[in-house]
Amino acid sequence: MTEVNETALNELVGRVLGDLGGAVSVPLVRIGDALGLYRTLKEIGPVKADELADASGCAPRYVREWLAAQAASGYVHHERGLFSLTPEQAFVFAEPDSPVNLIGAFDTAAAMVENQPKVQSAFKTGRGVAWGDQAGCMFCAVARLFRPGYVNALVQDWLPALDGVADRLKTGAKVADVGCGHGLSTILMAQAFPNSRFVGYDFHPGSIAAASAHAQAHGLTNLHFEVGRAQDFDGRDFDLITCFDCLHDMGDPKAAAAHIRKALKEGGV
Repeated sequence: MTEVNETALNELVGRVLGDLGGAVSVPLVRIGDALGLYRTLKEIGPVKADELADASGCAPRYVREWLAAQAASGYVHHERGLFSLTPEQAFVFAEPDSPVNLIGAFDTAAAMVENQPKVQSAFKTGRGVAWGDQAGCMFCAVARLFRPGYVNALVQDWLPALDGVADRLKTGAKVADVGCGHGLSTILMAQAFPNSRFVGYDFHPGSIAAASAHAQAHGLTNLHFEVGRAQDFDGRDFDLITCFDCLHDMGDPKAAAAHIRKALKEGGV
């Protein structure tokens, strides 16, 4: 056996074990979210495991094991036989509009694991895996991952940071949201600025269908969604064009940026 540096080996093993601990937490966190365990614990805690099981309609044995694992990870608080969520834990796991809700990150990690065969094949062929070909509901997971940032900063901070843009949107502007995915960013802007008109573009038909359904559910009439690629969508003369968390993932970001620039009216942003 090759001689190794014991200190370096122990440090490496420690890092790997930390990563493995995070990896095995992914399904447990998603179970807790899907079954409403975090939400229920926030509402009724501190409680015993059996009480949480009863309130959530789950089997006590499974809930006890789940709570023990969550407490060991520091995701749930345990004291004197009772389980609860601290305000900080609730911010991360039980409050959808929290700026640090990270459930979507766990969903994204799960989708990446499911996507392994496609990426593994790409290692041999040298070809990429198109966004529309991702395994699982990667699109749902990514939308959920970025939603807290949009909810807490898009209208409040990001748009006002652009000189004159918020005032123009209040008066009435023509806006494109390119690479809109499930349309959460587009919908938030449309809600905040009813005098402006918005169109969301995404090349993935499934995402556009989800975005359209979300807009309809919110009763919004000042926006619509279209299937279109960033480098050749049809719209022109926009006052504002946005790209949120997507330009760096596009197949040809340079062509996309050039087309977006041409689609702006003079003086557009």
